[in-house]
Amino acid sequence: MDTNTKAPSKREIPTLAILTHSDETRVFRGNQENFIDLIRTGAERGVLVYVMTTSDFKLSGRKAVGYTYSVADKTWKKGLLPAPHVIYNRIPYRKFELLPEVQQVIQTCMRQRRIRFFNPSFFNKWTLFEWLNHAKKTQGYIPATRRLSSGEELDKLLAEYPFLYLKPIRGKAGKGIMKVSRSPLDTKSKIFELSIQEKTKSHISRYPSVSRLWSEVQELIGGKDYIIQQGIPLSSYKQRPFDLRVLVQKNGKGQWSVAGVGARLAGKLSITTHVPRGGSIDDPAKLLTYSFGGLGSKRIIARAKKAALTIAKQIEKSSGHMLGEMSMDLGVDQEGHIWFFEANSKPMKFDEPPIRKKSLENLILYSIYLAKRKPKRPLKKTDAFPLAQTNGERDK
Repeated sequence: MDTNTKAPSKREIPTLAILTHSDETRVFRGNQENFIDLIRTGAERGVLVYVMTTSDFKLSGRKAVGYTYSVADKTWKKGLLPAPHVIYNRIPYRKFELLPEVQQVIQTCMRQRRIRFFNPSFFNKWTLFEWLNHAKKTQGYIPATRRLSSGEELDKLLAEYPFLYLKPIRGKAGKGIMKVSRSPLDTKSKIFELSIQEKTKSHISRYPSVSRLWSEVQELIGGKDYIIQQGIPLSSYKQRPFDLRVLVQKNGKGQWSVAGVGARLAGKLSITTHVPRGGSIDDPAKLLTYSFGGLGSKRIIARAKKAALTIAKQIEKSSGHMLGEMSMDLGVDQEGHIWFFEANSKPMKFDEPPIRKKSLENLILYSIYLAKRKPKRPLKKTDAFPLAQTNGERDK
């Protein structure tokens, strides 16, 4: 495949292509509102932004097939456009990303010397915890985490911790999460509780033994891969737990920065803070002040930002790929300690206006930075790209 794309000259417009998957019923998959916002922000900064689908992925000379948006007609228009200097991966589902033909497109993007391609795949939840737990700088943020493989493993961790979370490795937006807890050690009879997260509430069932509990868990998870994780007693606001959502992105200097910190407050009958599961968006300063006071709140937010940057750098280093953004779920326990729960390489749109605005600006400024860089070194035939990652949320 011939690509003569080069770093833009002073007069040439930097070009960013948003890579997504085609669709039979609409133009393409993904959050089109998000794409339109990015196109508009690019235009304000002198960057040409358009959408490119994996099925239309044809780079020939200095042109590429892409879609631009007409504000006047409110329609997408397909045509030949300047070949991109930068490609931003927003393929919205893992099942699309893992298709052989899509993997071929991704491999091609990564091998092109003159194209900068970032966030090549979804993260794998288990792999993330292994990376972070093996690095001294980040291991202090990681709850005890194992692959869920046996009733013995469940019994062992229940003896160490009062409650645990069972999370699908391929989960999204809190779907499939379960909570397991044991009765206090000073009670005569052992009772084990299993809380199953439904749409906006959780269903609780009780079992007299771990073996009975494990049988039920096995039936519920089927053949899906799960992790089992130490439960963290989170800080709460009026008896409702909350956690922090941090958006970390590269800026116009190519450096990791925090675009913003939000908070998600659990629903009254929910075991997670995810909005689709009954959680709600709230102000992190307000929630933290309730538990730690004004000064304590400021200190914790500062530490959360520092933790997010440290974690982002380690994830990028361990992955071996160029990353430009990720969102993180960070917990704050009742003692004020920061815990890492999740990272997503395809962040959902943040609804907080200041974070949203900053996120769009960062993506454009980072793209300008990448477009100005010299071509990458040619890759050897032996270079491999372990892209078959299987975790992450859909693009919303």
